[in-house]
Amino acid sequence: MPGLEDLYREIILDHYRNPRNRGELPAPPAVRVEGFNPLCGDEIIVFLDVSDDQVVDLRIGGQGCSISQSSASMMSAAVKGKTVAEARAVIRAFKSLMSIHEQRLDGDDSSGADEDAEVKLGDLEALQGVVRFPVRIKCATLSWNTLSQGLDEALAAAAS
Repeated sequence: MPGLEDLYREIILDHYRNPRNRGELPAPPAVRVEGFNPLCGDEIIVFLDVSDDQVVDLRIGGQGCSISQSSASMMSAAVKGKTVAEARAVIRAFKSLMSIHEQRLDGDDSSGADEDAEVKLGDLEALQGVVRFPVRIKCATLSWNTLSQGLDEALAAAAS
């Protein structure tokens, strides 16, 4: 199939073979959130430590295809150490890269759009070829949706 070689660029395979931030964080302080794609069986577990409005640490677990697992690895490297607002901006920018049809989890379809244009995605741009294969977009965005849910849970826990 033409273009499939572009989809599996070396950077994607590197993150699949050598995932960054793989493992678990102890609970508490970590929030544990699971994401699952029943269509293909991809599973992502995000362990998230948020303190003082910053993603202090983030680890990933789970199993699935090379796209879901490399996207999770790249996501963990992209948001670790960022503020929650910066992490949400990266989430929006990545999901925008994947598809204009993908719904944003935070329900915000316009706020932060100007700031998101400033977000540099770096290695994450290697996943841009996924948009040519619509069935694989859910694989690439699974960890991002799971992270968004984890940020919501971490902030709710901090507020209580």
